[in-house]
Amino acid sequence: MSVQELAVEDLQEERILLSPPDVGQAEEDAVAAAVKSAWVAPLGPYVDRFEAEMAEFIGAPAGFSCAALSSGTAGLELALRLGGTKPGDWVLVPTKTFVASANAVVQAGARPMFVDADPATWNLDNDIALSVLESAKRANNLPSAVMLVDLYGTCTDHSELMTWCAEHDVAVVKDAAEAVGSSHDDVSAGLVGDIGVFSFNGNKIMTTSGGGMLVGPSDVMTRARWLASQAREPGDRYLHLEQGFNYRLSSILAALGCAQLARLPEMIERRRNVRREYANAFVDGLGLALNPVADINATNCWLTVLELPPGFHPSVVAEQLDAYGIEVRRSWFPMHQQPLFMNHAYYGAGVADSIFERAICLPSGSAMSQRDIDRVISAVYSVLGHQ
Repeated sequence: MSVQELAVEDLQEERILLSPPDVGQAEEDAVAAAVKSAWVAPLGPYVDRFEAEMAEFIGAPAGFSCAALSSGTAGLELALRLGGTKPGDWVLVPTKTFVASANAVVQAGARPMFVDADPATWNLDNDIALSVLESAKRANNLPSAVMLVDLYGTCTDHSELMTWCAEHDVAVVKDAAEAVGSSHDDVSAGLVGDIGVFSFNGNKIMTTSGGGMLVGPSDVMTRARWLASQAREPGDRYLHLEQGFNYRLSSILAALGCAQLARLPEMIERRRNVRREYANAFVDGLGLALNPVADINATNCWLTVLELPPGFHPSVVAEQLDAYGIEVRRSWFPMHQQPLFMNHAYYGAGVADSIFERAICLPSGSAMSQRDIDRVISAVYSVLGHQ
């Protein structure tokens, strides 16, 4: 059925969600096997297996490994602490990101300072970031870390920025929460920087219901696992010399992760196909555009974002699409505009604000059918008045 043949009543079928979990029999079998094995608490063979299979999937080099955690946010906080961030430090963070990026900085006792987005990539603006860092160097006030975020699953080139950080002993934490399976120059998102962080939250491209993963040098990951297990000292006493955390992933969720990871390549390809369909439908001349992606084969296409024509407000369009049973959401609200962080420094020219004022995230799930995709396209056409 073509898009043009869809009637209004066809658009009012079962609600199409933004990015629901894509789970089935394989996941059900994996969780059942974990329960039957009696390994239901954190740690155990399923956690070990999940860490090893993720390291293999991303092509982690010798001397690197993964550490499975309870959430991506927990991973970001541990990554900062492992990178040397201490209370009173400051960390450079993209303003165009989900709040977890900035919250992790606060949880580590540091202050986030925000940098604008690059209009060509929507990720951190390298030039502004380097300018901020040079100024901080002259003031003898360097950050403890720079956080890079792969927005909506797309990685971009931050090599010059990372070189600068390496020369000045500033840690680079890669927030690849949205980018499992993405890469840049054939290097996995999680392997760029000193420590990478993935998320397996329920809306991510693969899920463990809730969960996350660190990737980095094996000695650092050994310490990460220890800190995430309450930093208990060896021996028969419950002895603790450092503050630890209850951040390890459960065995049942790790089993779910193993099943999802086995299916991840096909789920990525399905999301890429969703973006291709949107790209073909929302062609030049309609005043529409999608979020920038230089190479579709290097991104997992976690979410496809639509830039609206002038005169259309994202919140109004979202409400109208909701009447057609289509869930869309606005793009990430810039951190420097959040009431929580309005007293923190921001460097930029309003690029992130402009994106927020004109963009909506479209349904992008890997389980979407062709009819689902056609319904979304037709609903967008109807709301925007295109025939």
